[in-house]
Amino acid sequence: MANIAGPTPAQLDLARRIDALLPQTQCTRCGYPDCAAYALAIARSEAAINQCPPGGADGVSRLALVTQRPDLPLNPSFGVEAPRTVAVIDEAWCIGCTLCINACPTDAIVGSNKQMHTVIESACTGCDLCLPVCPVDCIQMVSVSAEHTGWAAWSTDQADTARQRYTHRQQRLQQKEQAQQSHLVAKAQAHLQDLESHTKVPDGAGKTAELDRKRSIIEAAIASALAKAKARQAGKA
Repeated sequence: MANIAGPTPAQLDLARRIDALLPQTQCTRCGYPDCAAYALAIARSEAAINQCPPGGADGVSRLALVTQRPDLPLNPSFGVEAPRTVAVIDEAWCIGCTLCINACPTDAIVGSNKQMHTVIESACTGCDLCLPVCPVDCIQMVSVSAEHTGWAAWSTDQADTARQRYTHRQQRLQQKEQAQQSHLVAKAQAHLQDLESHTKVPDGAGKTAELDRKRSIIEAAIASALAKAKARQAGKA
């Protein structure tokens, strides 16, 4: 059962040290949304240290040392250790739907709507997240590490780069969401100021009731949006 209480300073420190040892593929195979979430779950004793297939057996051993837990074989229910792969798009079949771009955790796929997409090989972590969203199956994962697997096929520098790209993507998406929310709040406030002109109901008790109904809905929507923005800011503090 997940620990309801927030993480302690010691758990946060341990989570940072665990995260520094994860490959940062952000593949979600461990059962968590990203490497940092998995690291925190380990630090809070909510997850085992053997749930990261990209890190392989060597990765489990590294986590065993930092957590002082027994070394374990990789849990096959989360996947198997395998050579490193990168995504390759068959550009002749790509329809430019952008779904793979949206799914890529490190912005390793470039392109635009209705234009062919391509993969930046050096930025691809082999997470496989682009595969299930492609509607025309034009993406293949190609091995680039021969027989090498786990940390023998990956490096700390590559992990650091992947972490940076993932962080930048998350920041960009948050900024985009905040801008959209700000636009919606401004639009709602403008409607609130000119509510009567947007209410096509004859004068009388019916119109008053309709104005009150719309005002209540808009004010609730604005309050909800502002509360979410405040919560986001609190989460960054």
